[in-house]
Amino acid sequence: MAKRISEAGAVAAKGQKRPPRDAERTRRAILAAAEKEFAEKALSGARVDAIAERAGTNKQMIYYYFESKEKLYQLVLEHAYGAMRKAERELNLLDLEPLQAIRRLVEFKCDYDFAHPRFIRLLAVENLQNAAFLVRSQELKAMHDSLIVTLETILRRGEERGEIKPGIEPLQLYITISSLSYFYMSNAATLSVVFNRDDLRRPDQFALRRTHAIEVAMDFVRPR
Repeated sequence: MAKRISEAGAVAAKGQKRPPRDAERTRRAILAAAEKEFAEKALSGARVDAIAERAGTNKQMIYYYFESKEKLYQLVLEHAYGAMRKAERELNLLDLEPLQAIRRLVEFKCDYDFAHPRFIRLLAVENLQNAAFLVRSQELKAMHDSLIVTLETILRRGEERGEIKPGIEPLQLYITISSLSYFYMSNAATLSVVFNRDDLRRPDQFALRRTHAIEVAMDFVRPR
């Protein structure tokens, strides 16, 4: 009861309308709409009015829940990264044999990039801003640290069995695995033109890239 009174007072103080009863659904709708807007137009070109229209709400609700366009943008980044990290955790890589785990991670990265083109665009936008907003997120740093620890465990286990060559640095391996699909997807439009190929984003074209990425990664980690 006290929370409801506090929210109502905060809204009144800002001269805004009372938020909808289903607050979580409204927040999710705004985040989804903002992800589309930021991916298409970047932070500088995105408009709060356009996000509100996409979400089926009004901009007062956006300011009520997220305070500013910049804070909304940071939450969109955290949500997008968090979703990918959650999907990676659900792979349960430590339950697999070392080589099987590496292969599964490569497959996952390829499939995830292909299925989430907006995530690719959001990363491009944030890189143009020198990661100015990602650097503020302590939560994301913890997620990445956990992933690298998992990968290091897999690599060391594979070394002990003689299945993986020694000395592979887990962070460098993860960056390499990520780049095998990320670069392809982030540059597919220009690559299609300069090499005079059909749209490289087509499923059949990407399937060729996926197979190649798996072969490259697995050939690298195996002992010579």
